[in-house]
Amino acid sequence: MERVILGRSNLAVSPVAFGTWQLSPRFWGPQPQDQIAAAMRRAFELGINFFDTADAYGDGYAETVLGEVIKDLPRDELVVATKVFNHFKPDGSRYPDLSPRHLVERCEASLKRLGIERIDLYLLHFYDQLTPLADVAATLLELRDQGKIRQIGLSNHTVEQVRSQRRFGPYWVVQPPYSLIDPGIEDDLLPYCQAEGIGVMVYSPLHKGLLTGKYTGQESFDDFRRFHPDFRGRRFVELCHGVQKLAPIAARYGLSIPQLVTAVTLMHPAIHVAICGVKTVEQIEELAGAAGKTIDREDFFAVRSAVDGRAKAKLADAHGVQK
Repeated sequence: MERVILGRSNLAVSPVAFGTWQLSPRFWGPQPQDQIAAAMRRAFELGINFFDTADAYGDGYAETVLGEVIKDLPRDELVVATKVFNHFKPDGSRYPDLSPRHLVERCEASLKRLGIERIDLYLLHFYDQLTPLADVAATLLELRDQGKIRQIGLSNHTVEQVRSQRRFGPYWVVQPPYSLIDPGIEDDLLPYCQAEGIGVMVYSPLHKGLLTGKYTGQESFDDFRRFHPDFRGRRFVELCHGVQKLAPIAARYGLSIPQLVTAVTLMHPAIHVAICGVKTVEQIEELAGAAGKTIDREDFFAVRSAVDGRAKAKLADAHGVQK
């Protein structure tokens, strides 16, 4: 699989990354570890070298599972990203804490769970309103000087938060949520990143499974999606119908709907990587097939029009749907 350079971080990564949020039981329920581990190994065989995780995913569980897998893979060929933000309490509760001492402790814990000596990309998972930005950056740079992290980045930050953080440290990568249903960051964050040479790795490009084409609008969910407005009522039905309209476009290019959506996502000039949450070998084999694929401009905008969630949200509101 081709490699892309993640902005000015100089990290050479596969445009499709293996995400591990699905190993967070509080959101997705229990997941079969062996099955996901097999998918991770298959991802590497397919040329995917970029693995994204976080200490928050299962309170360290995802990092542990990933660490078990990568210990048998060539370390110099991998790019491992993880994230930090929470202070975890024994009772399972958590609160924001990017204070210097806690940052160091969490970095050491992540290194141990992952079984590596250096984290390739260490991201602040969210914005901490309490810790001074200069203190956060200084601590990260100290960890970098010690060889414990290679590059630093930001996840779930607004464009103004990114702009402010970058006054204190070399944050050359951002990780925002993005999908063709919810492309709001195209209005501000993505133009800023493109102008500044910041690497962008988007998560949930398949919109928590809704953009796979496997739903009809009649389904119900027992995970966190049961509370999500895009998976309820008329809005869910409208979005599912829009996704089904992608089938003939995908077929013209010899792609599945998930491959088409991933390819269109990666066509945005500011987006370098699509992080895909994968549970099975079959899923990663399918998504890996999107790398390097493009479609023509007319079809690109036809896809966008079919699944524009913002337009469908307005339609749902017009029908008085409770979201």
